[in-house]
Amino acid sequence: MTGTTTVIGQRFLRRDGLEKVTGEARYTADLAFTGLLHAKFVYAGRPHARIVAIDTTAAARMPGVHAVLTQADVPMVRYGMFVKDRTLFAHDVVRFEAEVVAAVAADTPEHAAAAAAMVEVEYEDLPAVLDVEDALAASAPQLHPDWPGYSTQDGVERGPNDCGHMTSVKGDVDAGFAEADLQLTETYSSDMSHAVPIEPHAVVARWQGEKVTIWSTSQVPFPARAGVAETLQIPQSNVRIVVPHLGGGFGGKCDFHFEAHVALLARATRRPVRLVFTRREEFVATDKVRHAVRIELSTGVRRDGTITARRARMLLDSGAYCGDALFATEIGLMMVAGPYRIANLHAEVHTVYTNRTPAGSVRAPGGPQTCWAVEQHTDELARLVGLDPLEFRRRNLVRAGDTGQTGQRFVSSSAEQCLDRAAELAGWPGTELGPDEALGVAVGWWFSLAVTSGAYLKINPDGTGTIITGAQENGSGSVMGLAMLAAEELGMHPDSFSVLYQDTDAGPFDIGSAGSQTTFNNGRAVMEAARDVRGKLLELAADRLEIHQSDLELVDGSVRVKGAPTRSIPLADLAAGAQLIGSGSGTPPPLPDHDLAGCGGRLGYSAFGSPSFFCHIARVRVDRDTGVVSVPEVVAVHEFGRVLNPLGAQGQVEGGVIQSVGMALLEGSQYEGGHQLNPGLLGYKLVTAPDAPKVTVGFLDDPVDQGGPHGAKAVGEPPVVGTPAAIGNAIAAAVGTRVRVLPMNAERVWAALHRPTATTGPQDGES
Repeated sequence: MTGTTTVIGQRFLRRDGLEKVTGEARYTADLAFTGLLHAKFVYAGRPHARIVAIDTTAAARMPGVHAVLTQADVPMVRYGMFVKDRTLFAHDVVRFEAEVVAAVAADTPEHAAAAAAMVEVEYEDLPAVLDVEDALAASAPQLHPDWPGYSTQDGVERGPNDCGHMTSVKGDVDAGFAEADLQLTETYSSDMSHAVPIEPHAVVARWQGEKVTIWSTSQVPFPARAGVAETLQIPQSNVRIVVPHLGGGFGGKCDFHFEAHVALLARATRRPVRLVFTRREEFVATDKVRHAVRIELSTGVRRDGTITARRARMLLDSGAYCGDALFATEIGLMMVAGPYRIANLHAEVHTVYTNRTPAGSVRAPGGPQTCWAVEQHTDELARLVGLDPLEFRRRNLVRAGDTGQTGQRFVSSSAEQCLDRAAELAGWPGTELGPDEALGVAVGWWFSLAVTSGAYLKINPDGTGTIITGAQENGSGSVMGLAMLAAEELGMHPDSFSVLYQDTDAGPFDIGSAGSQTTFNNGRAVMEAARDVRGKLLELAADRLEIHQSDLELVDGSVRVKGAPTRSIPLADLAAGAQLIGSGSGTPPPLPDHDLAGCGGRLGYSAFGSPSFFCHIARVRVDRDTGVVSVPEVVAVHEFGRVLNPLGAQGQVEGGVIQSVGMALLEGSQYEGGHQLNPGLLGYKLVTAPDAPKVTVGFLDDPVDQGGPHGAKAVGEPPVVGTPAAIGNAIAAAVGTRVRVLPMNAERVWAALHRPTATTGPQDGES
């Protein structure tokens, strides 16, 4: 029995919205303490070099300087999520231009910057490896000569410049190609791109005895705590991570790194120390960017449009270190088949070390680039057999009972339903389109990350509730989603709940705001805690009212007798003399049954838990004279299981679509000799309000038993996956030529129109 006040499915505003838009909210960079010092890093400034000598003497003597640290001053600990290939400061070798060589703490930011400039480092330059194909060559310089001795997570398969190699095998790919009437081979590639949250990275650290409190812009405070403890070689119980309001993250603030540097400076000076990145540092030093990818696809089809086989080879540019890149590796591998029936598949992916910025889990890691390539390839297959793009997809989309690339059995046919609904909303095929306008379609699927989480819930003496959780909020709306779930269980209003979160000393473990997992996992924990409290409320009320618990209901902040609303007790009265506290662990659902026979290097994303489906249709307009592409409208239809808060889900879809328009047309880092050429908001272009399309959002319900609360699925990441592909297909439909490099910026579109054989990207073959 749940409370009778129904809130699920209603539209609620987020609780933290007002203080953010009024400027009342305090972020990490706003924090100030008595005696606060300011940190500045010394960066390598070159992509690959051996450190001959470091001299910090002059820097340490500068006015206002309290500490200058290098790797010589800290424990020699290698760390990393999948491969322990990194030290806090550069040790012997620098491997990308913004590798941290030293750190300074001084009285003012100006003093710190002046001292950092005085650190003298003598280098011996080494050959830079900047191309993924070159990096895999036997003759390539090894960026990590000691790689065989690095500790790794079980199951990781590696090579000299390959920090992770995985394969996916289904059926007999050679036999599948033999069954095909036609075959298409294409290659697509994407530039590295950035998360670009409004708030730059910031960290404040302060020691009290042997314990350190760190205020951070981290999306993952518990993994950050573990990283600090590991690299400083202290107990985790001596590390407290607190995240004030977070000004966005998009995955760029996942993982651990800079918290330990600032903690070391604070320990050395016995003063609080604050680090705030400049916008340039946010581009070159954050070591959490979206992977540049090269994707080769070969697909066989019958003349009726049936896909018979696919070979795929992906190369992900991981940059100088592995980090959490193998998440993107395996997700990308799962995406190369798309949501299609492909009986015979052989796919492989390499995660390649280069002398570029380390890449990692930016929103939907591995998803947008792979979907962009696969869905453009799908349109070309439709053209090859003479079918409308929608009809080709209808003939190949998975339905209930089909199996995926690792034998996962699908229990839903919502992929086709999303396609049909999006076509209806977009008016496909677009009979009222103007010159050089066209519609493009993309479909896809995504997973719900099932991990452990936990929550406490208490009813306060005034009848309000407090949720205490380890979960993190970076803009996803979980602060309202968790309150809604508790309110549904306890017959209360969501506004009656406050949420205490983002503090490792207060809440139970949570993996953080990553993988669209917060409501999916922590929501179950909150519901379990609320049910624990509900049982105690009913027991107290039954005793007071002298009636059996089964005859009671929770509604409007009270416990009342069913059918007799005047016989009730407010929750405040019950809480006044009782400890009404509940806890929940939210046991995650298992992955669907699957088979990894013939696969290699798989690490946990070998099946998609509670998969959801989507279809995006974009309308574009191309200026042939300039190559400029505008996107007046995008239709985005998503199946999220059950939508808990339509207002919040709509915001996630609208924001994701607009963000991915930038990914499609503007956002990409330009490199020359291992140096970023556009590390700032003048050279790295983002979509702004005048560029934003009209976004028409549609939801389909398809609740799943092995899912999140009330059958819900992940919401945060799927909205960014499909739009670049839909835009790519629309551009090709509008002008008759295809751009095979992401972003599809004006220069590349113009070149495709005027010099197609030289500039549209790698050539494709048909047979």
